[in-house]
Amino acid sequence: MVSRMFRIETEVDKERRDLLRARLLETNTAASPVLRALRGTPREREVPLQVWALDDSGDLAGGAVCHTWADWLHVTYLWVDGRHRGAGLGSRLLAEAERIAREERACTAARLETWDFQAPDFYKKQGYEVVCVIPDYPPGITEYTLIKDLR
Repeated sequence: MVSRMFRIETEVDKERRDLLRARLLETNTAASPVLRALRGTPREREVPLQVWALDDSGDLAGGAVCHTWADWLHVTYLWVDGRHRGAGLGSRLLAEAERIAREERACTAARLETWDFQAPDFYKKQGYEVVCVIPDYPPGITEYTLIKDLR
């Protein structure tokens, strides 16, 4: 075995980050027939999907910030202003994001992350299933990953 010396650096470097991402993409594509089949197709790109609810004054009452990728909807943020909670607005926003993902983008599944004090029970009522629980992320909080079949 040959021993090598390496210099380790910790600075933030956008150029190196982009190079590393490109090389990781190349390595993953070579290793995975599934990812290889995605390359060069519209399904390869993350495509933003955003749904907004505005009140009578035009102010933001709630919204869902998502993206679709490889037949999946990823819900990044779902929020409803406290004045409008309990009226079904969150369910309507989520349902519309799911509808667009399913009908217009051919998505077959959805995923999201939420904390224990946010909305795991809300998402379960919307048909999501917990597939991962990470305790103490961050310390004192539990994070959940949930998925839903959109077919």
